[in-house]
Amino acid sequence: MVKLSLESTVKLSSGNTIPQLGYGVYQARGRECSDGVVEALKSGYRHVDSAQAYRNEDLVGGALSTAKIPRSQVFLTTKYMPTHQEHSVASVYSYLQKSLHKIDPESKEPYIDLMLIHAPWGGDEGRANNWAALAKAQKEGWIKDIGVSNFGVKHLEALPEPVPVINQIELHPFCQQREIVAYCEKHNIKIQAYCPLVRGDAKRFSNKVLVGISEKHGKEPSQVLLRWSLQKGYIPLPKSVTPSRIKSNADLYDFELDQGDMKALDGLDEGAKGACSWNPVDAD
Repeated sequence: MVKLSLESTVKLSSGNTIPQLGYGVYQARGRECSDGVVEALKSGYRHVDSAQAYRNEDLVGGALSTAKIPRSQVFLTTKYMPTHQEHSVASVYSYLQKSLHKIDPESKEPYIDLMLIHAPWGGDEGRANNWAALAKAQKEGWIKDIGVSNFGVKHLEALPEPVPVINQIELHPFCQQREIVAYCEKHNIKIQAYCPLVRGDAKRFSNKVLVGISEKHGKEPSQVLLRWSLQKGYIPLPKSVTPSRIKSNADLYDFELDQGDMKALDGLDEGAKGACSWNPVDAD
């Protein structure tokens, strides 16, 4: 396999690239969010994943300024949160613009690297309107790439052109969502993996298979989980606001899981029962 590093990127169907390891800020608030992003950037992360629903886009933008990392060197993702009700293309477009100046407040020509639809709500017509608004912003150039999150196969199949570059879903050895992953791989839709650390679930971290592989490599269970995701070609988004954890979550490149390790971890899949978050892939 290709040797991985913290600088490794994944090529999207658009031709653009995305850093393979991301830093997630789900539920991070106030100073802990700002400090976490700054620490992550200092530790070498160059990809930060936010969302309108997280209410911290402005904190991410401010942290980027504090860290003094050139905007061009950091990949910023955010997500538009639809409602269950249908909205016009124009109204969705206006909501997208609100994110632009929060997450990239200092650039002369601000932009968002990747905007996702956060959930498949709104029915076929609502999803089509949401997607048309994202596509409009992409054509104008201030959103570089567009994708989706929590979309199941039926949602992806019904979505108008263009094909999303990303589908962000819960993904880890205990919840592998194989049907959705297979569909995305067939259609060159890259997978971003949220909850890659199963939210630190003590029961999962004490799993005998995971512990055995961790001890074999002299690594923590969290690092094995992230390495599994990287070797699968996914784009994991670990979240922590603890400096030591932020650093250890990026310390993934001095070991490699062998075929036996990967097969053993693949065998941990529990399907939907293994999920640690609510997943709306069955939405209408």
